[in-house]
Amino acid sequence: MEGEITISIDAEKFIADQKWDGLKGYITNCNQAPSLIIENYKNLWHIEKAFRMSKTDLRIRPIYHRVRKRIEAHICLSFVAYSIYKELERVLQKEKYRLSVEKASEITHNMYQMEITLPESRHSKNILLKMDKDQAELVRIINKYF
Repeated sequence: MEGEITISIDAEKFIADQKWDGLKGYITNCNQAPSLIIENYKNLWHIEKAFRMSKTDLRIRPIYHRVRKRIEAHICLSFVAYSIYKELERVLQKEKYRLSVEKASEITHNMYQMEITLPESRHSKNILLKMDKDQAELVRIINKYF
């Protein structure tokens, strides 16, 4: 802007605009009851969280594939991973487990398993090696539900 500038406020419009303070409007093309639309809108943050998670935690993007079947497989695997994540989140909340899904995932990074095969029977057995208290609790919860 150059030169002399004059600013003025239209007091009537300012006062008339105050009647809209605190109100929020919704525009939709569905035929649901207004109360249901508002209730669903309150849960929008769950959908936004899922999209953020798919981009970061699940690494759905970027997709470097060029063949359609590989792209579809990549997205399918990402969706399965998200489903497992949400189910684990539900189970941990139900069990009132004090750690988040992210922390639960972190503590599994240093869990080790040994597979032994008995020489005579050729029967294989997996043994989880010594775990700390949090790891043992997480394994108990997972074994209970999965």
